[in-house]
Amino acid sequence: MQTNDDILQAIRIEKTFPGTRALDKVDFHLRRGEVHALLGENGAGKSTLIKCLTGAYRRDGGAILLDDTEVDPRDTFEAQALGIGTVYQEVNLLPNLTVAENLFLGRQPRRFGMVDARAMNRRARDLLADYELDIDVTRDLASYSVAIQQVVAIARAVDLSGKVLILDEPTASLDAHEVAMLFRIIRRLKARGLGIVFVTHFLEQVYEISDRITVLRNGQLVGTRETASLDRRELIAMMIGRELAAEIHAPRAEAQQGPLRYRFRNYGRKGRVRPFDLDVRAGEVVGMAGLLGSGRTETAELLFGAHRADSGEAEIDGRAVDLASPRAAIRHRFGFCPEDRKTSGIVGDLSVRENIVLALQARRGWTRPISRAEQNRLADHYIRALDIRTADREKPIKLLSGGNQQKAILARWLATEPEFLILDEPTRGIDVGAHAEIVKLIEALREKGLSLIVVSSEIEELVAYSTRVIVLRDRAHVAELDGTRITADQIVEAIAATNERRTS
Repeated sequence: MQTNDDILQAIRIEKTFPGTRALDKVDFHLRRGEVHALLGENGAGKSTLIKCLTGAYRRDGGAILLDDTEVDPRDTFEAQALGIGTVYQEVNLLPNLTVAENLFLGRQPRRFGMVDARAMNRRARDLLADYELDIDVTRDLASYSVAIQQVVAIARAVDLSGKVLILDEPTASLDAHEVAMLFRIIRRLKARGLGIVFVTHFLEQVYEISDRITVLRNGQLVGTRETASLDRRELIAMMIGRELAAEIHAPRAEAQQGPLRYRFRNYGRKGRVRPFDLDVRAGEVVGMAGLLGSGRTETAELLFGAHRADSGEAEIDGRAVDLASPRAAIRHRFGFCPEDRKTSGIVGDLSVRENIVLALQARRGWTRPISRAEQNRLADHYIRALDIRTADREKPIKLLSGGNQQKAILARWLATEPEFLILDEPTRGIDVGAHAEIVKLIEALREKGLSLIVVSSEIEELVAYSTRVIVLRDRAHVAELDGTRITADQIVEAIAATNERRTS
């Protein structure tokens, strides 16, 4: 039976990492028998809060109350014993074991000191029957779909814990039918009185399944609201950090654009981004806006060949091309600065010089090494041109600030003399000065005739330099804005629009 009392309370939770305050006195309250959506963009603090609640991280301050009793889980096993279970997008079970073995791993029923397989299988069937799941529990877990594996993981977590269930991006890999099945199970658990934390980036699902919404931004609590009374535009404003009061923008001067160079028709990849059409001219900046998980990064990676399209075709200057891999894209003078510079961009232990010449050397091939003198010349040129703050070119890049690392990655691709440059969150996590310099660089590259795709969650930034803005939602391109329609309010309106109100 659903009640309104809190089953879990996180009070003024703090967590600090070197140089980063990940959680700043965050409050979170979960009621019995409710689905509570926890939302926020990258870096908001969602994952850190979950890890503090489940003992994966030791919090630096604050208190956690479960059933009005203060608890302090030292690891995930202790959290499970207390009643807090978690299921992640990547199912953390053992695919080479049977369904039954996964359900009762570490607590198998025994008979005469041996595992009682018959009893375990019977209990597994009974347990899954509560979830309307009739499958062969003696088959390996890997033989079933991701959706079935999610249900097995949920059944195990609830059986182990039984008070609080945290679902972290559980629908990211599921199709519509599988999401519907999962939501039926969530509603059954809610009716049994479980408190369910639902982390997702799909707003349609938030409004379909959740009772309340809590939004975090930059490690701080923005607010908690009843889902039914929270307007979608207001929710997006909470997440991206701007008020949606009417703003006056000066009329945009039409940028001088060159000829059409790049055409993508019905281009997409199942499970990543729905097929889209896209034209890009020389001297054009096409901005891509949308919330986390909307398909922005997936589109950028698809254009660069990091994931191969399974539908559609691409053309450059009217000639069909096959962008089957990043190597192929680089041959066609594409460049790509990824969103996560720490893991996908810089090579931390290499010098600034080595990082700058990396892409050019890869394009030439290792049988044609760039001479040390040429490396020095390139590195010195871009250190000066982009004002990369480093004592010298041989300094390990990991010792530079985030903004200077970002400029070094830009230098890496500029050294290849690209004609089509894709930038994914080029200004995220850098200081104000470096931010302004990169925005100025984007405008300068456009004026030189480069074609640019820029993915950014900074809407005002997109308004400043984009000649067109593509808006994405739920892994689909849903709107295209140009000219005087490129305003912050228009972009937010397109992001917030329901399927019935999609902007064309």
